Amino acid sequence: GFPRTLGQAEALDRICELDLVISLNIPFETLKDRLSARWVHPASGRVYNMDFNPPHVQGIDDLTGEPLVQREDDKPDAVAARLRKYKDAAKPVIELYKSRGILHSFSGTETNKIWPYVYTLLSSKIPPVISDEEN
Repeated sequence: GFPRTLGQAEALDRICELDLVISLNIPFETLKDRLSARWVHPASGRVYNMDFNPPHVQGIDDLTGEPLVQREDDKPDAVAARLRKYKDAAKPVIELYKSRGILHSFSGTETNKIWPYVYTLLSSKIPPVISDEEN
């Protein structure tokens, strides 16, 4: 997500005024498992996830037949370190938006279960678009 640090939040404040911030609270193990299952085709940037978007042949890009690689920062130990660092850096950002009364937090492990709640919030904050034909 963005902003990830207090410095980024302050820079964002200089160019726009936020009235809504969404925080998704996903368990550490869920994030670690998902990120650790990510593999990429370096030449194209195509991303596969071994759990929910695997290639047709394990370790091989669907389109080119070339090998997939796991980025160093997607390996389990590196993911765990990244998540700990993110949590420490993001805590003051979360507190900033919470103190402004614009933070909305959602918890869960599955997108299809969290999304309806996020959609309802966004729908209540963003007016519907009316086409010229409806006017």
